[in-house]
Amino acid sequence: MKHFLDWSAYETAGQGDAYAGIPATGGDFAKAVAVCIGDKQCQRKPKGVMCPSFRATDDPAHSPGGRVKVLKAALNGELGDDAFADARLAAAMELCVGCKGCKRECANQVDMAAIKIEYQAQRNARLGVSLRDRLVAALPQQLHRFRMLRNLIRWRNRAPWLARLGETFLGISAKRKLPEPAAVPYINSGCSTGSNPLQLPLVRGRAEPAPPLTAEGSLRSSGVPTGVPLAGARGGWEGFSSPSTNDRDVILFADTFAAHFEPEIAHAAHQVLTAAGYNVTTLQTLANDAEPERALCCGRTYLSLGQVDAARREARRMHNALLPALVAGTPIVGLEPSCILSLRDDHLKLGLGEEAVALSEQVYLFEEFIAREHDRKRFTLEFKALPQGKTLVHGHCHQKAVGAMKSLRKVLRLIPGFEFEFIEASCCGMAGSFGVEAEHAAISMQMAELDLLPALRAAPDATILANGFSCRHQIREGADRKPLHVALLLRDALKETTPC
Repeated sequence: MKHFLDWSAYETAGQGDAYAGIPATGGDFAKAVAVCIGDKQCQRKPKGVMCPSFRATDDPAHSPGGRVKVLKAALNGELGDDAFADARLAAAMELCVGCKGCKRECANQVDMAAIKIEYQAQRNARLGVSLRDRLVAALPQQLHRFRMLRNLIRWRNRAPWLARLGETFLGISAKRKLPEPAAVPYINSGCSTGSNPLQLPLVRGRAEPAPPLTAEGSLRSSGVPTGVPLAGARGGWEGFSSPSTNDRDVILFADTFAAHFEPEIAHAAHQVLTAAGYNVTTLQTLANDAEPERALCCGRTYLSLGQVDAARREARRMHNALLPALVAGTPIVGLEPSCILSLRDDHLKLGLGEEAVALSEQVYLFEEFIAREHDRKRFTLEFKALPQGKTLVHGHCHQKAVGAMKSLRKVLRLIPGFEFEFIEASCCGMAGSFGVEAEHAAISMQMAELDLLPALRAAPDATILANGFSCRHQIREGADRKPLHVALLLRDALKETTPC
């Protein structure tokens, strides 16, 4: 069986553990599936993330344990010679929203989100990729190439007949609105005009690629052993040992969602970091890139729909542009949990070598970076009090899965007298494109109605904070409220504003 993701981390899985049988085929992927020991913890409903689809359906078949049973049957040949095209396996995997909750809350940390990516890639290889999935996955490219797409989305949202056509031919629910791109996307902030902290030559506002590393260059600051060449290095830097860098340099990664849909979030993050004394540079595409005018993308939209080769190409573009920052140990700060935590987790399964490892150790969510710097006594910016009133905080599933909510709590406490409450809820139900798919729109709202929407209705005057793009979309749709990203909240709490 050819794997689309790298499952070598599970090579020794099962040795000495009480695994419930490793399937006969599938290699290391089969071992990743067999991590599940069938204790049915995923079929309970305590506080936590796991498992949104089970919580909404009360059907054990739609829990990680239920999916594992069918996956094992498939890998043991019980579903025929082409199990990944079998309808029974499709039914088992259909409602997994990739929340990563099981990776944290399962006793043996079954990674069903990654397993679903592999499953979808295997199915795509056999049955092809639907037009809907191709369009959704390629959204970062389409937004750049087709400016009319912005107007088309607006027209579709305002014309019921267009929405019905979209449901008929693409399977996009006519009952759901689509997120509307901003009139002007985020390109770069004026907060640090002329700033080029990595001291790289600029061409049309883009950093020229730094020469790749030889065996003499290494990623000392990011944990990669000295003398180990970066994967994919071409040529070398003559006489290179370590680039000069300022320890206040920060690379801001404006993901597709912030750049094209809510650019005010990227501007706010730039403004806050600049006010705190950091030299902020927005991550730019290399001048020699095949598409130098197209913004960099982590490949999350491709990964979530099982288009792994395309995700790998996007990841390589990003890694190439980040090489100087990785060598210098410059922190990379991002805004969207699903994107940043893909860089930290999913990219390690793409077989991209040491750059992926270094990036995973050097990339932070906006609030994680501030919390870390504050703990180190380096973030000393003081905020002013905001108008009184409670703020409800909804965490993105991936934030919860990696324990990143602690950082958000620390950062919110930097605002004097700020009153906030974390909502105890599982997945909001949007989960990328899942919530706008015609066949999933109803259960998407069921997931939201379990905890999230009732909590919002119980506090009609509260401000809402939600860092996930999909979460904000679901809240706007389900509660008719406008949630904020923490970057906007901190910008509003600045004592003195820095124009951007």
